[in-house]
Amino acid sequence: MAKRSFLPQLARRASDPPDGGAGASRTLIEQTYTMLRDAIVEGRLVPGSKLGIEHLRTRYAVGAGTVREALTRLVSDALVIAEGQRGFRVAPIAIEDLEDVTRLRVHIETEALRQSIRHGDTHWRTALTAAYEALAAEEQPIMPARRRQWEALNQRFHEALLSGQASAWTLKVLRLLSRHGERYRCYAIGLPGSERDVHAEHTEIFELALAGREARAALALEAHIRATPDLLLRALREGHIAFEHSATRPH
Repeated sequence: MAKRSFLPQLARRASDPPDGGAGASRTLIEQTYTMLRDAIVEGRLVPGSKLGIEHLRTRYAVGAGTVREALTRLVSDALVIAEGQRGFRVAPIAIEDLEDVTRLRVHIETEALRQSIRHGDTHWRTALTAAYEALAAEEQPIMPARRRQWEALNQRFHEALLSGQASAWTLKVLRLLSRHGERYRCYAIGLPGSERDVHAEHTEIFELALAGREARAALALEAHIRATPDLLLRALREGHIAFEHSATRPH
């Protein structure tokens, strides 16, 4: 999240909307942040490409100050890199980065699941069941054209799965890691020859969690988290995909 000043806002930058109040300004920043984040996650803004303020303010029809604040938030998310006086670039993408994110997710998420199973109450079970049923209706099969809808339901399921434990920071950290994982899932969804059954994976985790079998549930969750990087590594070795780094790809 971008840092907010605690000083009175004595003057407004000429590039920002002149009226509408702070609430309207924050809403515009949030909308711009979301559009930029989705473009980065989905690869429409290519890894390593330069993010010009003037180009983006014209593209999204907002002020330069709004673009800068949105980009600053994305720097905090590690999706954008600030290069001092040289501006901003989309964070690079690499299999080593995915492996690092995956190790962290496995370490944090499996322990959170164990705690959630131990301490989850009736409300947790009800919320988890509702999240699973909504996800199940969307992912049989997962359609690339509906990836965004599936991603939202997938995140809801994983957060419901872990919501029985008490650490709010765990969920915040995992939400950030999941956003980075989503960049790579965009490459994985629809790969030719993939025999992965994501719905079956979610069903196994869900049923084991409700049954209180924490060790088995944690193992199933770990296998589920590792499946995407394993799939991508195989596809890279076989030449089915290549991670793009060119800044010349059309936006």
